[in-house]
Amino acid sequence: MKRVAVFLLLIAVVAGAFGAGLWYARRSAVAAKTAPKKPLYWVDPMHPAYKSDKPGIAPDCGMNLEPVYEDGAVPAGGTTAGTPPAGTINVSTEKQQLAGVKYAVATLSAGVETIRATGRIAQDETRVTRVHPRIEGWISKTHVDFMGQLVKKGDPLLTLYSPEMLATAQEYLLALRARDTMKAGPSHDAYENSELMILAARRRLELWDLSVAQIDEMERTRKPFQTVTIYSPASGFVNSRNAFPSQRVTPETELYAIADLSHIWIMAEVFEADLPKIQVGQIAAISLPGQPGRNFSAKVTNIQPQVDPATRTLKVRLESENPSLAFKPEMFVTVEFRIALQNRVTIPADALIDTGERQTVFVDRGDGNLEQRDVRPGERLNEQVQIISGLRAGERVVSSGAFLIDSEAKLKAGAK
Repeated sequence: MKRVAVFLLLIAVVAGAFGAGLWYARRSAVAAKTAPKKPLYWVDPMHPAYKSDKPGIAPDCGMNLEPVYEDGAVPAGGTTAGTPPAGTINVSTEKQQLAGVKYAVATLSAGVETIRATGRIAQDETRVTRVHPRIEGWISKTHVDFMGQLVKKGDPLLTLYSPEMLATAQEYLLALRARDTMKAGPSHDAYENSELMILAARRRLELWDLSVAQIDEMERTRKPFQTVTIYSPASGFVNSRNAFPSQRVTPETELYAIADLSHIWIMAEVFEADLPKIQVGQIAAISLPGQPGRNFSAKVTNIQPQVDPATRTLKVRLESENPSLAFKPEMFVTVEFRIALQNRVTIPADALIDTGERQTVFVDRGDGNLEQRDVRPGERLNEQVQIISGLRAGERVVSSGAFLIDSEAKLKAGAK
């Protein structure tokens, strides 16, 4: 009986010891979990390359140093909700405020791209009239005697003395007298020949720029013109003048060049990179320097084929009406081509980080988590940029301070 009691007592002791050991192990595990971890060192939150063996204040930004633990646990302010996407960093609210971080929402919009170019006013070459005499002679008098003078169609330009024209006029008058004499004569053939001579002489006078009215007047008075007046064949401004009194002229002599400026050309210099967006028939807005708010429209009529090797631009010709003569030749104007773009996601241009090899944005993932995501940018629209792929409408991106966040991401990556 005594042996049984000893045996039972031994079993009780062993069971108690086992229970005590199990209780101690569990308590130690809980204590290990709840016990504060010992940091390996402390780092500057804005510049992780700076390390300290004790807590304190960062010397450059004045922020509290953050601890770094042996097991790589995320410090206070970090995320513990799931595994963040690759390239995600955590930036506390305090750091974001110090860095001046601002956000913008990616929106879906069509947008209009504006291409600006410098244009030069030129006269419409199809509306320049060059005045030449059709016969040799000497200028007796000039009625238009300075460049820039406005003339209208039919205004007298100069008077010309031509011995050859005077002789032809006399032949014409003689043929008229011969016809009148032979009209009452018996010879019908002679009368018809005189009519032919009249027609031939009259035709020569018409080819020498004598008007029908002038010839009719000479036929009425039966007196030849000593000089003949040359009239303006078009309305416009005198562009060049080579007519002076007592000057001898021939049919090769250009007396005047008259430009009609009611319709003008605009020669715009467009960079070759923008050329695919411009088409013949496109309408552009024209603005004059010194006249804000006063805009005109012009139509693209020609794109010249050669690129200027020095400026890498092409000349694009536009045409516009100029009824008020606001445009003057050689005047510089601003040409704006407005290009309608397709519906795409747009973000502020400052939100895009372009390193040459990569184009990225920082997407807000909540709780201070910022995901650096590769995107494919499209057209730049003034202060906005289109995103072809990599971003959805409605997502929030860092619009201000993105480069500071990018620098911190690189520093944190380098500190690992």
